Amino acid sequence: MDGDKVAVAHSERATLRVGDVFLKVDAGQARIDVEVEVMSLVPVPTPEVLWRKPPVLAIAAPRGTTLGRLRGPSTGSAAAWTAAGAAIRKLHDAPLPPQPGRAGRSIVALAAELDDECELLVTNGFLPADLVTHNRQVAEAALRPWTPAFTHGDLQIAHVLVDGGEVTGIIDWSEAGQGNALHNLAAFTLRHEEHLDDVIVGYGTDIDLDVHGATHGGCRRSPGGSPSSPIHPHRCLRPRHPGHHARRTRPRPRRTRPPGPRARPALGRSRPRLPARLLPVPHPDRTTTAAPDTGPTATGRRR
Repeated sequence: MDGDKVAVAHSERATLRVGDVFLKVDAGQARIDVEVEVMSLVPVPTPEVLWRKPPVLAIAAPRGTTLGRLRGPSTGSAAAWTAAGAAIRKLHDAPLPPQPGRAGRSIVALAAELDDECELLVTNGFLPADLVTHNRQVAEAALRPWTPAFTHGDLQIAHVLVDGGEVTGIIDWSEAGQGNALHNLAAFTLRHEEHLDDVIVGYGTDIDLDVHGATHGGCRRSPGGSPSSPIHPHRCLRPRHPGHHARRTRPRPRRTRPPGPRARPALGRSRPRLPARLLPVPHPDRTTTAAPDTGPTATGRRR
């Protein structure tokens, strides 16, 4: 039917939109249970649960559209990003849930994962060793103690729906729980750092921007999927290397030719004369009516 599309999909689960319904397919029943429970606790807009039939959870699609996609341009206005920042702050200030979330992994576990991934990048020749080492040092700023907050766990922009300047729904709560608030902010502005100022307007200014910048300074290797850690150790998002220029936030304009056949030189237009040393030498067997050339030939001799 018209309007059917895959909203989010990766190795663990997939969310499909069928008309006005989101169908979430997840083989992990525990994650579905967490999602339903969390949506009843959070103080931000969430979709209505329509029915459950493992491994499928059906929820009503909120009105509005997403802010964009992780690997694509943002379609939301500055007001929409600001409203999203205010909603994220309301979530972080809510009473803590009982379970830890994806954003709540320990510093030791994150550091170990980061070291393993950096070693893979160098061993397989994906990135130069000095670049990986430098970014590993930058990411160290994010490996510091944090105060637990109510976090989403997978807060990418495809999971936030807005209508104008209003957040109408946040979906995919299966990894929510206690965690690092900066994990949400880093995942939410991933590849859309130009909207960080708009998010801060709604969220508040009490953000350690050095730590937030470090969360975007690592690398993430996998070609797709959702951000899984506040450091993103696999893909080089914004390499901080001496002499490296910042990535353009606006795409370069594409040069396009006007429609129609390619323009050709007008008839009768004089062409630039070649130097005498580049003129072709007449073949001795061919006759010519031109006057004999007494100047230098292609070989530099006179006739």
